[in-house]
Parts: sequence; C-alpha cells; structure tokens
Amino acid sequence: MADNGPGHIGERLRDIRKRRRLTQHGLSEASGVSISWIRKLEQGEQQDTRLETARKLAAALGVSTTRLIAGRREDEADEATIERWEPVRHALTAPVSDRGADEAPTVEGTSAALTAALPLFSGDRFTDLRPVLPALLRDADALARLNPRGRHLRGRLLQLTGSLMVQTRQFDAAEKALDRAVEDAADRLDGAAIATTRCWLLLRRGQLAQARAVAEREADDVEPRLSRATPAELSAWGWLLLRASAAAVRDNESDIATDALRLAHSAAVAMGREFAPNGDFLRAFGPVTVALKRAENAMVAEEPDRVLSLAARIPAGGLRPTSNNRNRHLLDVARAHVMKRRHADAFGVLQGVWADAPEWLPNQHYARDILGDIIAKRRTMTREMQSMADALGVPL
Repeated sequence: MADNGPGHIGERLRDIRKRRRLTQHGLSEASGVSISWIRKLEQGEQQDTRLETARKLAAALGVSTTRLIAGRREDEADEATIERWEPVRHALTAPVSDRGADEAPTVEGTSAALTAALPLFSGDRFTDLRPVLPALLRDADALARLNPRGRHLRGRLLQLTGSLMVQTRQFDAAEKALDRAVEDAADRLDGAAIATTRCWLLLRRGQLAQARAVAEREADDVEPRLSRATPAELSAWGWLLLRASAAAVRDNESDIATDALRLAHSAAVAMGREFAPNGDFLRAFGPVTVALKRAENAMVAEEPDRVLSLAARIPAGGLRPTSNNRNRHLLDVARAHVMKRRHADAFGVLQGVWADAPEWLPNQHYARDILGDIIAKRRTMTREMQSMADALGVPL
C-alpha cells in the first residue's frame, strides 16, 4: 500500500517503517512510543492515535506527520455535548422566519446583546451562553437580510460561534459557521481573522498541511509594511503566522515553524503591547501571545526545560486567562512538569486552570491525557484528583 493510501494509520506506519528498514523495537526506541502501542496500530487493534504520538512516530521515520495521518479525523464531541448544543446548531442552519414589526430586531439592540454576550464567549461560560445564542443567531440572520451593518454584525457573531464550536469539538458545525462568516466579512482583515479560526479548526482535525497552506496564503495577502502598519493589520498578520508555525512544528517542519514564529515576533515587537483590535478578544495579539505560542512549539518538540524556562519569563498578569491563550499555555506547563516527574506541580497547574475555566477544561483531551499520566504515577489519589478525573472523564 502507498504511504498515503486510504487505509488506517497502522498500514501506513508499517509500510513506511519497513521502507526505512526499522523493526518495531527500533522504531519504539527512536520515537519513545511503546512497542505495544506500535503493534496495536500496525495490527489494526487501534485505528487511530493522538496527534502527539503520530508526530513522534513520523519524526522517527523521517516523514511529515501529514504523510502518516492522511485521512485522520480528530474525535468529535460526545453525544451529551451534541445534545446540549443542538439548539445552537439548529440556529446555524434553520431558515429565518418572518416576524411582525413589533418583533423585528434592530441593529442597535442586537449589537448591544452581542456586546453583553462577549464575556460569555471569552470566559467560556458555556452554560450561560447556550440559552442566549440561538436567539442571537436568528436576530443576526434577520438583520443581515436588511442592511450591510446587519451583515457585518452577523459575520462577527458567526466567527465567534465557529470558534465556540471548535472549542467544544463540534467540527462540522464550526465549518458551517465559518463558511457563512466569510460571506459576511466586511474587509480583508475580517477575512484574515476568520481564516485564523479556520486554521485552528484544521489543526484540531489534524489537517496540518491544509492549515499551513491557508495560513501562509492569507498571511501573504495581508502582510503589512511594519513601519506604518496599524494594530489591526499587525494582529491579522501575526495570528496567521502563528497558525502557520503551529501547523509546521506539528508536521516536523521545524525550520519553517521557526521562520514563521520569527516573523510573528517582528509583528509583536512593532505592536509593542498586547492589543485587541475593536475589543475583539479573538484578535488579541502582542509580545505575550507570541511568547505563549513559542512555549507551545517547544512542548510539541518535547522540550520541557525550554517550556518551563519560557513560562517563567511570561508576565503572570500579561494576559487574561482565556481558552485560546493562557489556559492552553498552562496545559503545556503542566505537561512539562509531568515530563520532569514533578507530578504535584503539574496537578497544581491543572487545579488553577480548572478554577479559572471549569467548563473549558473538560473539552480538552490534552488535559485528560496529562491528568491520566499523573494518576498513573501515583499509588493513591487525593479527593481532588478523583473529582477532577470525574469531571474530565479520566478512567481510574
């Protein structure tokens, strides 16, 4: 079978391993992946594996991660999550019904409602957001049929909803929301912001080459002259470079990842501080954001000492904890502590994230894996560990 054939990852793994004249034992030693797991993959007992594990195997084989995981799809949300968010997904696709004049939404009223909902998005307050989002989507749809201001408002809401769907692993719904958001983009910077969220969706789905291609194409399109660039232009360009770097480092293209991160750093230096254009938390960008992503790249490359060194230099108050920046970084810090066998420190970091984002953490498979590693190294568990394991769905 060809290396990028339609079969499961184990068939491609076995084919490439044999072409490299490596035994399963040799591949295990080179990659750090257990020989039992390699056997389960090659024999088809396991049809898929985590992206982190695939990257280790691909690096040991000297191929891109994309080549090894062709056709892989990231796990979607569980049934309980799908059921909870059904009204939101329905509002994304259902036709808008005509309303009487007394019930017709206004741009001012809907804009105010969206502004009031922004802390629910940025704070990952899913329980509070679910009841209000369907009506907000319907109102925005109705307004978009009437005037350009309504379309711009709907585009922003659709991007926020798309990001939310990515966060809760409802990937098909996220793709639908982002496809619609593009149609309502007010300008190229709006389009770049939507592309940044789309790249995140592709990354979570393991579509690394596609994510990098989109990020690089869009970054070329919005690249500003640093000497006179606006904060909005720097944010749009910088975020696309960060997405390109994230895709490249996961695809074992370290030089490309480093170059993209260097350019993003240039944009952050020109920005001078953390700044969110038009108050949009999804576009917040600056030196701290780049530092967080540099640490993330180091964790993907399994350099725990570098992760902890970089983390120690990031200002504790430099960025408000949200799901798309500091909390994700803190999971890398926890993982680095696990790799250094500092399990108490790792659990302490997880506890902090859980306190800040109790509805966000259970949606992170990464957090589940970190806690699973901590538990595996302990003879007994504390009550706090048991509570978190229950919340994250970690088997005891």
